[in-house]
Amino acid sequence: MNKNFEIIELKEFTSETLEELSLLLMDVVNLGASVGFLAPLSLEDAKEFWSKVLSDEVILFVGKVDGKIIGTIQLHLCMKQNGKHRAEIAKLLVQPNVRRMGIGKALMETAERRAVEEKRSIIILDTRAGEVSNLLYKSKGYIEAGRIPKYAESTEGGLHDTVIYYKNIE
Repeated sequence: MNKNFEIIELKEFTSETLEELSLLLMDVVNLGASVGFLAPLSLEDAKEFWSKVLSDEVILFVGKVDGKIIGTIQLHLCMKQNGKHRAEIAKLLVQPNVRRMGIGKALMETAERRAVEEKRSIIILDTRAGEVSNLLYKSKGYIEAGRIPKYAESTEGGLHDTVIYYKNIE
């Protein structure tokens, strides 16, 4: 991994960070990632999404190299009375040209540490079946809880299964 790599928590957006995050989201969606959007994703739609992310329930981390955003992850804290012990990982995104370099793993580890700090004892997440991200989650100790058939539509129009994972972190 690049020695100039750092992970920081974003608590507010500048116009520059909003642009960088939007371009990252567009890149991964337009290459076929299943993260809630269909290609082609416009810059306007990506900016609208990011502008609504920050809240008390969502902790947003970004990975940077030489000051430029190359990855991101969200930790969603459950605020329900009966769910304050759990969190969800969402939108783990890494620039395609820097994948398989440990950035996703580092972002996951950062989110997990924060979940522990927030007194969460279980993390859940979901991902499209067959994606390479399944290997990352399994390597980090996540356990497959089940699959939902035909859960998400792809840009090509097909319906794909999603895999639900969990990890006890207490």
